[in-house]
Amino acid sequence: MKNNLNLAKKMVPLAGVMLLTACATADIYTTESFDDYQTVHKQVAVVPFDVTIAQKGISDGESLAALKSAEQEEGVVFQKQLYSQFLKRYSKGEYTVKFQDVDETNILLRRANMADGNIENFTKAEIGQALGVDAVISGNIKRDKPMSTGAAVASTFLLGFGGATNSVNVNMTIHDSKSGGLLWSYDHEYKGGVGSSPESVSKALLKASSKKFPYDKDN
Repeated sequence: MKNNLNLAKKMVPLAGVMLLTACATADIYTTESFDDYQTVHKQVAVVPFDVTIAQKGISDGESLAALKSAEQEEGVVFQKQLYSQFLKRYSKGEYTVKFQDVDETNILLRRANMADGNIENFTKAEIGQALGVDAVISGNIKRDKPMSTGAAVASTFLLGFGGATNSVNVNMTIHDSKSGGLLWSYDHEYKGGVGSSPESVSKALLKASSKKFPYDKDN
């Protein structure tokens, strides 16, 4: 077990250099009335993404528990990486809205009993109102193997994931906090190595969706 963990730690720097490439046409939806929402929206929040990693024959309870832990960890790490990417672009004056500090978001989620995988039990309107923002950015990630976060890298060895390729399907959505209605949705599939990091995925996602992101001042 120790050897596996040590090997996983050594793999982290290498995993960070793995490249992620888009391999399919994005599916984008924008509500016709988005301009009306954009004029009144001032602040949005990014919440942890719902991550699903293919089990690929895993059946014993300990391994399944480790997999679920890796999924939950990746959801929060991706949330923070995506927020960081949004913040960089916001600082350059690219967006019409502000982004709630991600640490504040997670504290408010815990206070409302919406953290640690429990967020799926609440509507987008309930989440947005608990956070005190105008809209909520959330989404789903489906992948073949864990990303290169600490526990997740260990899982690639402890859970027996092998191979060099990794399919990543990402869905990002924006919901209005008042009505709970879906305002925008972006679906895309990527191909990358087993070590594709949350940072690389978030960068690729924003780069690919930037021309269609509804809060962009140029759109």
